[in-house]
Amino acid sequence: MDSRDTVLRQLRPDIPSAQIFDSMSSEERFQNETLRPIAKLQNDLLIEVFRNYVRKHKNVFYDLSIEKRMDYIENAIHKDMKFRNSLKGIIIGQFTLPEYCNYIENSSALNKRMMNIVKERLKSNVQLLEYAYAH
Repeated sequence: MDSRDTVLRQLRPDIPSAQIFDSMSSEERFQNETLRPIAKLQNDLLIEVFRNYVRKHKNVFYDLSIEKRMDYIENAIHKDMKFRNSLKGIIIGQFTLPEYCNYIENSSALNKRMMNIVKERLKSNVQLLEYAYAH
């Protein structure tokens, strides 16, 4: 039987643009090796979690302009700690044990990178967040 870590790594998509260089900081390396592939793997779940967030907040998101929707996504991630922690859990739950050990060494900086990646994923999928798709 494969170990959990092996299976988790096999599930992750390749991201050719997420290159690794010797000159990178450890945070940037972790972002490209771990965070970006996990966020891509979890993309559909992240979108559905955000749709649920919008539903729980009376669907006001759907009445907003594109610019205001971008602000709404930003505010939801940065100001709603319960929602933010839920998103973090979706990503952290996909870490291997060594990745988790690495993460806890510098969780503050890595959380910032993680939330920026999630925010950009949601923003780039804003067309999937139309009211018609949400039902």
